Amino acid sequence: MNLRVLAISLVFFLSSGLHAVPLSYYLPDEDYNKNIPTPESVLGYQVGEWHVRHDQLVQYYHALAKSSDRVTLNVIGQSHEQRQLLQLVITAPKNQSNISSIQSNHIQRLQQRNKPNHDAFPLIVNLNYSVHGDESSGSNASMLVAYYLAASSSPAVAEYLDQMVVLLDPSLNPDGLSRFAQWANQHKGMNLNSDPNNREHVQDWIRGRVNHYWFDLNRDWLLLQHPESRARIAQYHQWRPNVLTDHHEMGTHSTFFFQPGIASRKNPFTPERNVELTKELATYHAAAFDQQEQLYFTEEAFDDFYAGKGSTYPDLHGTIGILFEQGSSRGHLQESINGDVAFPATIKNQITASFSTLKGSLENKQVLLDYQWQFEQDAKKVAKKADIDGFIVGDIADKSRVADFVALLQQHNIQAYAINKDAKIDKHQFTAENSVYIPLQQPQARLIRSIFSEATSFNDNTFYDVSSWNLAMAFNLEYRAVKSQRSLNVSNNLWQRKVTNNNTLDDVYSYAIDWRDSSAAPAVYELLSKNIKVRSAMKPLYISTKQGDQQLAAGTMLIHAGLQQGDWRKTLAAVADKHGIELIQITTGLSAKGIDLGSRSMLNVELPEVLVIGGNGMNLYEVGETWYALDRHVGFSPTIIDKRKIIATDLSRYTHIILADGSFSKSDDNLAKQLKGWVQSGGVLWGQKRAALWLSQQKLLSAEHINAKDMRKRFKSEGLSYNDKEALQGRQRVAGAYFAADIDLGHPLSFGISNATMPLFKNSIDLLLEPEKPFTVVAKYTKEPLISGYADQVNVEKIAEATALVAHRFGRGVVIGMTDNPNFRAINYGSQRLLFNALFIAKGISY
Repeated sequence: MNLRVLAISLVFFLSSGLHAVPLSYYLPDEDYNKNIPTPESVLGYQVGEWHVRHDQLVQYYHALAKSSDRVTLNVIGQSHEQRQLLQLVITAPKNQSNISSIQSNHIQRLQQRNKPNHDAFPLIVNLNYSVHGDESSGSNASMLVAYYLAASSSPAVAEYLDQMVVLLDPSLNPDGLSRFAQWANQHKGMNLNSDPNNREHVQDWIRGRVNHYWFDLNRDWLLLQHPESRARIAQYHQWRPNVLTDHHEMGTHSTFFFQPGIASRKNPFTPERNVELTKELATYHAAAFDQQEQLYFTEEAFDDFYAGKGSTYPDLHGTIGILFEQGSSRGHLQESINGDVAFPATIKNQITASFSTLKGSLENKQVLLDYQWQFEQDAKKVAKKADIDGFIVGDIADKSRVADFVALLQQHNIQAYAINKDAKIDKHQFTAENSVYIPLQQPQARLIRSIFSEATSFNDNTFYDVSSWNLAMAFNLEYRAVKSQRSLNVSNNLWQRKVTNNNTLDDVYSYAIDWRDSSAAPAVYELLSKNIKVRSAMKPLYISTKQGDQQLAAGTMLIHAGLQQGDWRKTLAAVADKHGIELIQITTGLSAKGIDLGSRSMLNVELPEVLVIGGNGMNLYEVGETWYALDRHVGFSPTIIDKRKIIATDLSRYTHIILADGSFSKSDDNLAKQLKGWVQSGGVLWGQKRAALWLSQQKLLSAEHINAKDMRKRFKSEGLSYNDKEALQGRQRVAGAYFAADIDLGHPLSFGISNATMPLFKNSIDLLLEPEKPFTVVAKYTKEPLISGYADQVNVEKIAEATALVAHRFGRGVVIGMTDNPNFRAINYGSQRLLFNALFIAKGISY
């Protein structure tokens, strides 16, 4: 039957109430091993009839692995919701019996000086499906791909399995997949409804795309904030596949996309040879879709720039990463300009792309293995060509933030070494205790250069995602390029954090916690939750210890013995040890100079009761990032209430309300009135990005503003042609870049911050102007603010010296507005300190 006729018949078949298609629709007409279970035999329905839940995937893959000597099933981790993260290893039985040696030999060959004879090495191909849970055609297709490789008797499959090891990750986002399967299935009728307005095709605020904390996991390959990503990257480095596929969906009116993407938008550290090999594999995808008379496109729309995406991260490691995007049915059947998009048809296309990848990879086996080996050898040249030997990174006081930074690098196989002596580089002092040295001369030279990039000029200024991911800036750590390693006394040992032990506490007058350590926030929260009373010094103080007099910075947290009850010292020591905090033991309340411990400048720190406003109209990602930051970095889960329900909520129980980015209108006027009354009664209100502008409009925040619409008007469009539209839009936006801001270190919201300049991540162009009210500006962009990433000079000039963070009293409460998201993707450990200070110290603001 003509394939076009088959497609038309499929839609008629489905719309007639007959939702299942035969197995032959998906797979070639071949002999299959009858002892291998089909997905239908385990699920009870044919693939594509319903959206598969993750527990059903697990059930099928256990049955498949049990019945086939070609398949090994590994559980490589668990999602936040404790769903198994699966990886199938599919290869010939002879390879299965020798899989550990194959794996280790594949890695070891990369370090050989002379090119190995790759005839003896199997190719490693990694198929990854549905990192976005509501792009579920990939996960559903994975079952049929695995079945085909396990059961087919064809010579082609036998050769695949003899010459390759196929790693199959069926669901990169189990929690999102399960959420969306429940949504799509519960709205499916006996007769399918293809109307795009139907509830099946329009998800609620929390979509299946995101994981448990509402993050986009396809942006987390570099940042590794989530267990799904950490498990995946650990396996990636254990296997270092030659080819890795990343199966997605896109808008319903689109067809099918495969890479390469836009040529001018590749990562600058990705070799051109990678693009050439991607193009070579693309010919196999094109041939497969041509044969089936399916529409597709390539080399447009998508880029390969941000190192933290699933198709780009592999490119920086000698793997050919390939993005596939299928026009989505986002349910079971949906109208499109190309005709109705049926769920089985989307699954079939993902299968086609999987098979074309295997075919193209096998026929280019030698070339792909040679390329990856050469890529590894060239890493030494990349390091040698650089005009530096490496980077030194540290913080004068925050050992926890340094430790978290190093732990992230280690997961990417980046080596960071201790230094034996303090060092001074470019007039900045790096202490041996809290600094690390990262040499370029190591296999990850490309990734190291990428994560320390300060580039602000690019060949193409239009970005699909962010234009900077400088991790040292994200952590707000001081760093310098080191011209010569000989200028440092570098240890032979990798850096390790020293273990803190407070098991023996003397019965002294008071105990202090250095607020500059980022582990202090979760420690203080836990102490407060255990009814231990805490004070915070609003001014610097000079205290007496058994080791002598010591100066403590403003913000220092104090636990006075005279205020406590019960067996509190044991609790204090246990909490401090848990969080790696060294307690400073104070012998007297009388300071050598400055304020005493009983001063009025000691703030009574209260346990924060936090409400985060969510729901329709609020930015799902930013609400999730706020939830995650508080839950994972401070130690409590905030209350999240939909914006439309706030009006019926008694706000008096909450000490803090957080407004992440969102859209606001006239309908929110009553919310503004409610918030005004709550703040005047003593609440602390935080608003960021468009929420900050809304607080300004509502006269809650004493600062004027410029919105994105007015910022875009600053760009001249006279004389531009129609074809200039995309370039203009690229110039008008800030593509996720770091801007430097001057910090008022005397302000309570900056307590614990050591550096007077902080990198802030900006991906919007909304601005606050300097308020007339004095003493309210906490952060202000510098005169030359752009320090990493792209922003057009028109925007940069306006952002320069604009206000980044405003805070002031409002009645008995405090209002805080910030034009950026301090928790972007949960990786900005530096700027999130501003929010955490708002939780514990905002009541210390007196103006």
